[in-house]
Amino acid sequence: MLNGRKRFATVLSALALVGSVVLTVNGSAPAQADPDIDDVRARVDRLFEEAEQAQERYHDAKLELDELNEELDSLQSDEVRQGDRVAQVRSDVRDSVIRQFQGQTMGPAAELLNADEDAFLNELSTFNTVSDLQDSLLADYNDELKAYAIRRKETSDRRDQVAEIEAELKEEKETVDAKLAEAEDLLDELEAEEREAVLSRGSDVRAEDVSISASGRAAAAVQYAMAQVGDAYVYGAAGPDAFDCSGLTMMAWAQAGVSLPHSSSAQYSTGPHIPESALQPGDLVFYYSPISHVGMYIGNGMIVHAANPGAGVLVSPLHYMPYVGAVRPG
Repeated sequence: MLNGRKRFATVLSALALVGSVVLTVNGSAPAQADPDIDDVRARVDRLFEEAEQAQERYHDAKLELDELNEELDSLQSDEVRQGDRVAQVRSDVRDSVIRQFQGQTMGPAAELLNADEDAFLNELSTFNTVSDLQDSLLADYNDELKAYAIRRKETSDRRDQVAEIEAELKEEKETVDAKLAEAEDLLDELEAEEREAVLSRGSDVRAEDVSISASGRAAAAVQYAMAQVGDAYVYGAAGPDAFDCSGLTMMAWAQAGVSLPHSSSAQYSTGPHIPESALQPGDLVFYYSPISHVGMYIGNGMIVHAANPGAGVLVSPLHYMPYVGAVRPG
């Protein structure tokens, strides 16, 4: 993530140089054709969107990986406990065999007692005194051994799933970095003012100009989100000075005591879906299909969100992006 953050720092440095966008036309003919600003803007927006989609897939895979690791820990503990039970029952069987041969030459029984775990039951089943052993003891050992094999298989399967998810995470991270590098290459072709115009997306809404009326826990969430306006956008970040889209909404609602996953698509499933006509400040609003961006509604048809690496956290119109739906957390 460090390389990505360096790129973001490069992208954001242009914002500190220019306070407003003023484009002028030079009457002299350029030495070579300038990049078409609208085309660059469209291409950069597309690359930012694709990078964000990859990042949100990364978040989803990370959540799945966390769940798998928890399951793996539990399965490994079960496997250890089951192994202990197998060992105990095996010891009971051995003791039973030894008692039967007290004062006698062990003969074939010695092979049974020295057999490893996998061969023990097979040796036992062919041993000519097996009928003299307690039937329940044999049944217990057989059942415990089967249960142990199941635990080992489940643990092995989880390890394979963990490895697959880790490979997926690596691939999505590489996609994010590649998209951002491509966007940076495009931006490097622009003059400072043109670069500012592309990165700001023309947003001129100031946080202090927005009137917000929120109540209850939503008020704490909105207050936190609005306090971050002007902070940087960094993929995978969740504060205190930089955020990605789901990181901002997750931390904002955490101030109200509501736990949300660090994933826009996962957050879409965390509360009741709210029609647009019933939106209230604090509701989460979602964009694109598949969902890859989330913001927070603040009233008057406006949202606060971590927009992209160029714009950072800002206030935008509700329908600034392709709108999908809304959820009310808590």
